[in-house]
Amino acid sequence: MTYKTVTLKRGKEDSLQRFHPWVFSGAIAAADDTIDEGDLVTVYAHDGTLIGNGHSQIGSIAVRMLTFDDTAIDEAFYEQRLNDAYRMRQSLGLQRENNNAYRLVHGEGDFLPGLVVDIYGPTAVMQAHSPGMHFARNIIAQALVKLPGVRNVYYKSETTLPYKAHLDPVNDYIIGHMETDEALENGLRFHVDWLKGQKTGFFVDQRENRSLLEHYSQGRRVLNMFCYTGGFSVYALRGGAQLVHSVDSSAKAVRLTDDNVALNFAPEDGRHKSFAEDAFKFLDNMEKDAYDLIILDPPAFAKHKSALRNALVGYRRLNAKALEKIAPGSILFTFSCSQAVNKDQFRLAVFSAAAQTRRKVRILHQLTQPADHPINIYHPEGEYLKGLVLYVE
Repeated sequence: MTYKTVTLKRGKEDSLQRFHPWVFSGAIAAADDTIDEGDLVTVYAHDGTLIGNGHSQIGSIAVRMLTFDDTAIDEAFYEQRLNDAYRMRQSLGLQRENNNAYRLVHGEGDFLPGLVVDIYGPTAVMQAHSPGMHFARNIIAQALVKLPGVRNVYYKSETTLPYKAHLDPVNDYIIGHMETDEALENGLRFHVDWLKGQKTGFFVDQRENRSLLEHYSQGRRVLNMFCYTGGFSVYALRGGAQLVHSVDSSAKAVRLTDDNVALNFAPEDGRHKSFAEDAFKFLDNMEKDAYDLIILDPPAFAKHKSALRNALVGYRRLNAKALEKIAPGSILFTFSCSQAVNKDQFRLAVFSAAAQTRRKVRILHQLTQPADHPINIYHPEGEYLKGLVLYVE
C-alpha cells in the first residue's frame, strides 16, 4: 500500500506529540503533489521524524491521524480498532436482553476519526465524515459483520461528507438487508428510520438522560420540544407522567413519535398528544403554568464557530420562553448538541435566560454524552453534548 508524505513546519508537531488527531493545513511545510482527498499519508516532523499515518482531506483539517507510529492502515487495523470499541461497549453492559441500541464507534473518541457507527440490533449503521473513511467503507463493513450479532451494514453518508470532495455517496446496504426497524433501549421499543431519518435514525446519545427524565416524570405534565422520534416522551410515559405533549416542526417526526408511543403503550392510554408546529411559536402561544416538566433538545444551533453568536442568542431566547411559561416547582431539561458551543457558553446563555425571567432557578444535574460516546482525552473537542436539569420555583 502506497502512502503519500506530509512534512510539518518547525514547531507544528507539538500538538501531534500530545496525540491530538488533527493536522491543520497551516501546519504543513511540504506535501506530495499527488495527494488527493482521502489518500493515506505518513506525517513527518520538520526534522524527518515519523509521527504517524492518517487520511488526507482538503480543508482546514488536512490530515486526520489514525496512528502515531508506523502501523499500516489495512484490514487488520480496522478489525483491531472495531474489536477494541466493541469490547469497551461490552464492558459497559450495553448489549443486553433489554437493550440492543448503542454507539459502537464515536470518531476520535474511538481513535477512528471521521467514522461513526451505531448499532440497532443486527444492523450497524455507518457514517463517514471524511473521504478516507468513505473509501474504506467496504473494508470496515467486512470487519463489522465479524463482530458478534452484526449481520447487516447500512451506509448512510449522503449528508455527512464534505460536499467539496464531490464523492456522491449513496445511502444503501453494503452487506445484508432490512430485518427489522425496531430497536430496544432500556426495555422500550423504538422504530428507527436509518433509511431517511436524521443522523443514523435515532439519538442514542440521550439514552441515560432519558432514563433520568423518567425518574422525574411521575405525576407531571410533560412538554417535549423538538421531540423527533419521541424518545423523551416514551420514557416520560413509562415514568408515570400525567400527560405528555410532543412538539416538532416536522410532521414526519411527529408521526414517528406517535408510532413509538403506540409501540409501547395500549391504544386506550390517552395521556399523549403530538403537535407538528414551530417550537418558538408553540411556546409563545401555550398557556402559562400548563406544564411542570419541559424538555428542550433542539438541533444544533451552531455547526461552525461562525454561527456561535447567533446560536447563543437562540439558546437564550428558547430557554427564556420556557422559563417564563413553566409552572412553579417545575423541572426543565435543557440541552445543546452544538460542538461549537462549549459548556460554559451554554451555561451562561441559560443563566442569562433565567435572569431575564427573574425566576428562582437551581441546577440539579449537569449532563453530558454517555459512555458509548467517549471523549478522547487528547481531543477535548469531542465533548459536544451539554445539558442542565433545572428546578424552577
